[in-house]
Amino acid sequence: MTILLPILLAYLLGSIPSALWVGKLFYKTDIRTKGSGNLGATNTFRTLGKKAGIAVTLLDILKGTAATLIPLYITTDIHPLVFGIIAVIGHIYPVFAKFKGGKAVATSGGILLGYQWPLFIMAVAVLLIALKITKMVSLSSIILAVVFIIYITIYAIFTGDYLFMIVIYILALFIIFRHRTNIARIRAGTEPKINWL
Repeated sequence: MTILLPILLAYLLGSIPSALWVGKLFYKTDIRTKGSGNLGATNTFRTLGKKAGIAVTLLDILKGTAATLIPLYITTDIHPLVFGIIAVIGHIYPVFAKFKGGKAVATSGGILLGYQWPLFIMAVAVLLIALKITKMVSLSSIILAVVFIIYITIYAIFTGDYLFMIVIYILALFIIFRHRTNIARIRAGTEPKINWL
């Protein structure tokens, strides 16, 4: 129980479908029937507006952070980053939304916020710069994943924190894999662009 309970808690935290619940509670809208149908912040911004998008982004970030901080509240020998990964899996495959969730960018950021917050600030900066240049959330998310793969490899060489490196690799691969349909649209020149940055 001391192992299963915190793991289950991390998964359930990640499974909270912020976009779905915000859409239904405040906008009487099932976001799965709008836009891309994705349960993430980007689709929320596009279909429900800035307020809903910001709320969903913050909630999705906090899911990752809360899961990473589980060892502060429940005694366990499991590394905090493991709970973060489990929360991301919950976000991608949420039990509360028929196992069809978001693309894990914000929740992955929440892991950084809970484990090493300066890297979270770095991630936000990289994402905003990429957004400013490309005007595409999907491409910016992929750029962020690649930048962090490069950064964490160098970081691990100097610090020896190879577990953190492996976790970042996993998160980056999750993000890139979840954006595979966006990659096809980017290549075809049909990927939607933002107009607010």
